[in-house]
Amino acid sequence: MPKVEYDNFQKICLFKLGQKFRLLDADERSKGKQEFAAAIDDLSSVHPILSYSTVGTRADTDFMLVQDSPSIETFHETSRRLNTTLMAGYLEQPYSYLSIRRKSRYKHGGGTPGELKEDYKYLIIYPMTKTRPWYEKSMDDRQKMMNDHFRTGINYPMVKINTTYAFGLDDTEFVLGFEMDDPSDFVSLVMDLREVPVAQYTATEIPIFTTIRMPIAEALDAMV
Repeated sequence: MPKVEYDNFQKICLFKLGQKFRLLDADERSKGKQEFAAAIDDLSSVHPILSYSTVGTRADTDFMLVQDSPSIETFHETSRRLNTTLMAGYLEQPYSYLSIRRKSRYKHGGGTPGELKEDYKYLIIYPMTKTRPWYEKSMDDRQKMMNDHFRTGINYPMVKINTTYAFGLDDTEFVLGFEMDDPSDFVSLVMDLREVPVAQYTATEIPIFTTIRMPIAEALDAMV
């Protein structure tokens, strides 16, 4: 494999608030949320943590945190710090994804490595794994099929794709992120992509998380 350019690691964590937290008195809930939000703000001073709400879009999660760093140890420290908060005792983490940014192996695909932005209202993410027959094809054959994939994506400049790679790091091969201001644009894009030949080589691409970008304090208030 030719030498490629790698960039930062990315960690995505999705959390679900336990019902017992909602039974606490209002003052204790408020203090717990303030402490958690303050920890996020403090940790973000070095490696920013983006926060998203899944209240109303997923039944099994309430909010999502995304952090980029050149070192995996950053994610360890983030988790360690958050685990010291009161709220951590009431949170479950049903999903998490560890991956790394790098240039695509295919020409005109995936863009250059870059972090998620804060100027899009929605972020939709999901893990994706290819079938074994895909990797048995020559690079030229794969490039030809990916060209159709890229041509379809060009028709949706309002949807920004963000691909990270999890080979050997997590239970999936890719973590795909799509930023947009209108989710209906993404629905149209996915429907069109289903019709290109490369789609038959996708083994899995669930679960899908539709999230709403918002400050961590607002995301926590949306839960209780």
